[in-house]
Amino acid sequence: MYLKDFEVRWSDIDANRHLANSAYINFMSHTRMSFLWELGFNHKTMAENQIGPVVFYEHMYYFKEVFPGKPIKVSLEVTGLSEDGKFFEFHHNFYDSNGKNVAHCEMMGAWISLKTRSLIGLNDNMLAAFNSIDKPEGFKVLTKEDTRRFAKAPQKDLSI
Repeated sequence: MYLKDFEVRWSDIDANRHLANSAYINFMSHTRMSFLWELGFNHKTMAENQIGPVVFYEHMYYFKEVFPGKPIKVSLEVTGLSEDGKFFEFHHNFYDSNGKNVAHCEMMGAWISLKTRSLIGLNDNMLAAFNSIDKPEGFKVLTKEDTRRFAKAPQKDLSI
């Protein structure tokens, strides 16, 4: 499990004086990018391979409020990966300073080619990096069908 520490800043608080939804999203994004950088997926590597990560969805579950003044930890586990590395699923947990789980997120994403703007699998070296990490209990080899499990599609366009 990958862990990242955060200080809850004044700018992370909403009108109810607890951690804002947008702060949870930002902390998870920062955790993911730190994890990817440590795995070797930094800006240089992604630029050389003309790829970038895209998010399909993030499903958040909040259990307890988080207030400023105490640090929090955000975890990341790779809970799914397609055989070619194109699709990935990460789970995040938020922990307060006492180690209590205060929120959970399930997110799914993919890699996009910055040349063609279409989804793309990882090259052998990048895929080997992902395959080298420990897999949590319940890890799943993802397929394209897994990305459609919530069956959401765009609504009819507006006539403007």
